[in-house]
Amino acid sequence: MSSASESAGTSGNDLIKVFESLSHPLRIKIMGILFQNRQYVSELARTVNISRPLLYMHLRKLEAANLIRGNHEISEDGKAMKYYEISNFDLHITPELLSEIAQSVTITQESKT
Repeated sequence: MSSASESAGTSGNDLIKVFESLSHPLRIKIMGILFQNRQYVSELARTVNISRPLLYMHLRKLEAANLIRGNHEISEDGKAMKYYEISNFDLHITPELLSEIAQSVTITQESKT
């Protein structure tokens, strides 16, 4: 019988990345937009109404948590465009899951504050 953390394919540190990536309202908004359809960076920046450098910072957090993925594509006019789309995930957070993955969480000095 597999444990809840094994069936979720998630370590404690992976789950912390997910929590951290979803802890900002703009990243939740980005996730909602990408759930509707994939978008390229400039389009997404206009939709969210933030600069591309700031958007990239948020996208990197979401991508590091495996919640989104980016792909480079060449447009018809030859421009390189990076499209982002939501990854397929299904995360159920239960007390049992948190208890099991607690053993695999790495505590750092920054985490203690």
